[in-house]
Amino acid sequence: MDSLTQAALGSVVGALVLGRQLGRPAIGWGALFGTLPDLEALFLPFLDTVWDLRIHRGLSHSLVVVGLASWGLAKPLAKRWKRFKVTPARAAAFVFAVWSTHVLIDVFTVYGTQVLAPFSRYPVSTDNLFIIDPLFTLPLLVAVVWGLCIEKKRWKKGVGVRMTSLCLALSCFYVGLSFWAKHAARSAFERDLARRGVEWQRMMQAPAPFGIVLWRGLIERDDEIWVGYRSLFDGARPVRWLILPKGEAALKAWSKHPEIRELRRFSKDWCLARETAKGVWVVDLRFGERREWDERGVAIRPVGMFQWEFRPEARGDLLKSPRREPANGGEMLGRLWRRSLGNEEDWDGPPRLIGKPAGLSEPLATLR
Repeated sequence: MDSLTQAALGSVVGALVLGRQLGRPAIGWGALFGTLPDLEALFLPFLDTVWDLRIHRGLSHSLVVVGLASWGLAKPLAKRWKRFKVTPARAAAFVFAVWSTHVLIDVFTVYGTQVLAPFSRYPVSTDNLFIIDPLFTLPLLVAVVWGLCIEKKRWKKGVGVRMTSLCLALSCFYVGLSFWAKHAARSAFERDLARRGVEWQRMMQAPAPFGIVLWRGLIERDDEIWVGYRSLFDGARPVRWLILPKGEAALKAWSKHPEIRELRRFSKDWCLARETAKGVWVVDLRFGERREWDERGVAIRPVGMFQWEFRPEARGDLLKSPRREPANGGEMLGRLWRRSLGNEEDWDGPPRLIGKPAGLSEPLATLR
């Protein structure tokens, strides 16, 4: 999740564990430890792309490190908070609760989290929340503001803890609702494919940006990946599928290179590839796409930070991400909102895949 959400969640969990003893400082300590696992990002500018993908949400997000950190920091923190009568066991519970909830909500997103590192680098994800979701974050922010405004004596009486618990319960209820919405979207996708008699190898669903009403489904079949959208307000209408040739042959041509192996591991093979003059262009399709509308229909542009050009003859970093193209984000958000409410016409149109490199413009097939 985004850094604001992680800090807010850490503040809330920290206040629940130590609020009665520390009062308002528990909020600050919770924000610190809630952000701590992401400090790995400070090293990323000094690493190439492969190591970036290997490290981010890696060891600092593993259950092994969570356990070791809780054990190793228990006595030092208890000593610091001795005048507040915080025991080592309580301090360990604080570190474990704040750190592990950071890891947990990262698991909820598509990116994937290596919770079993160093024993496994598999990126675990449940794909039920978008990386920024205001409805999940807002109750946490309310709890933080409330906690900062009340006096220490009210914390000791449990007033702050009760309000914080209520706000956290609202966010937890929203998470539970997201799992229900994901199940409803998957069921709708499966029914649509069964009605058409379409066979497929695997499927995933993830929410569209900023909510859990509109869901984006991917299916893999042969050398194709189909993309479809489903709103909870769509009723019984059929899914409109966008068909993307995967380009498996382009990936296999470079299969022995560690960069390509890492991209396939990171993306869980939800990627498409196109040969280029210098190597191969690879796109991770899990993160959605940017759409641009003109008189020719809708241009499908991959998300900038999750596409790469692999150049085996280059010096240094062999994976290059193209520069982000300027876009009318307001138009897409407006159309995305209307699509969430069930309006398909503003969202679809004759599609074509565009993007780097070499000004790719590839007509795409659809199934309606």
